[in-house]
Amino acid sequence: MAPEDGPPPALPLSAGYILPPEGAAEGTCWGRALVPAIIQTVTEQVNRSPTVLNPDGSVMRAATYDTVVRQEILRERGEHAFEAVCENALTPELVGSLQRALQARGAYVGDITQRMDWPTRSALKTYQRTTGPDSDILSIDLARSLGLAAVDRATLD
Repeated sequence: MAPEDGPPPALPLSAGYILPPEGAAEGTCWGRALVPAIIQTVTEQVNRSPTVLNPDGSVMRAATYDTVVRQEILRERGEHAFEAVCENALTPELVGSLQRALQARGAYVGDITQRMDWPTRSALKTYQRTTGPDSDILSIDLARSLGLAAVDRATLD
């Protein structure tokens, strides 16, 4: 029997949710996104032997150099906590609206299934990482910007 084709099964939604950080408003939900390290490759020419001059100032032996390549960590790998739409709020209607919103922006090409399936989560992660966390958990900020969650009046000017 051949294995099924298609994407791997998705993790349960709760896999990326974390406990709210200290000071978070009661009843809020939080997700965790990994922030990758930034590594830079540095190439340097290191003097192995200096130039040797004749008494008259002409070059007896030119300097020699070695090329040394090393990597520097500019930013360590880390984690970023973000406020997320609570798992129990991800109703079929909300997920369908998310799929349509992503589809309208060219980020989702699948059917409107109203399920947080692998294609939906993949599209969400790809779209969300451009402005927010690199996560397949819907951030409250993205939900608000897509018109899927109410905007907090306290943040309005």
